[in-house]
Amino acid sequence: MKNTAAEKQVVGLKESKRALLKGQVKRLIIAEDAQDHVIEPLLQIARQNSVEVFYVDSMKALGKQYGIGLKAAAVAILKDVVDETPL
Repeated sequence: MKNTAAEKQVVGLKESKRALLKGQVKRLIIAEDAQDHVIEPLLQIARQNSVEVFYVDSMKALGKQYGIGLKAAAVAILKDVVDETPL
């Protein structure tokens, strides 16, 4: 899965969970080697909110793909925010 420059994302478990709880996530990417008890709460929230879930091989690969240089168990791709302020 390739990230486009236009997509905003948050990296890590805490930030991904926070965004999921706020309903801001359109896709969740999980590292397959992340511990189940760590990612299960994220997956449960994603299912409840009909968020697409994708998997990558490892936390190392996920961190590298999103340019943080560290291992990452989860990345949340955020929904496009549309300003609905009346003119």
